[in-house]
Amino acid sequence: MPEFIARLLDQSWFAILARIVLTFAFWGSGLAKLINFQEGVAEMAMFNLPNPVMMNILTIITQLGGSLLIIINRWTWLGAGALAVFTALTIPLVHKFWALPAPDSIKAFHVATEHVTVIGGLMIVSILSRYTGGAGNGPKRD
Repeated sequence: MPEFIARLLDQSWFAILARIVLTFAFWGSGLAKLINFQEGVAEMAMFNLPNPVMMNILTIITQLGGSLLIIINRWTWLGAGALAVFTALTIPLVHKFWALPAPDSIKAFHVATEHVTVIGGLMIVSILSRYTGGAGNGPKRD
């Protein structure tokens, strides 16, 4: 690895930036649902979710709370786990590629596979948080 890359990866600000970027889709969506609450409720209703108001509130809490825990590197495993479960649940609830006609099925399939990749990223941030020793993340390893 080139030295300048190694030095960049060792910077604490770069780790914070990486956690912000990783969670962008979640905190961006959570803020949008909070700021435009009725639109968030309408989105929940569009996907035929029960009690759209409560589902929007729970989504906001999950997306913003999970993102915050990852960004501040505190109880990262909990935030990443909540976001991973949330993301996994959107596949059978929202992105039902197996039940759609083409080309909608192809688009939904690609979204579902991207969701699996995001879950992998959340798994990695949980693993790495153990090495940084943030509160609630376990011991710092050398």
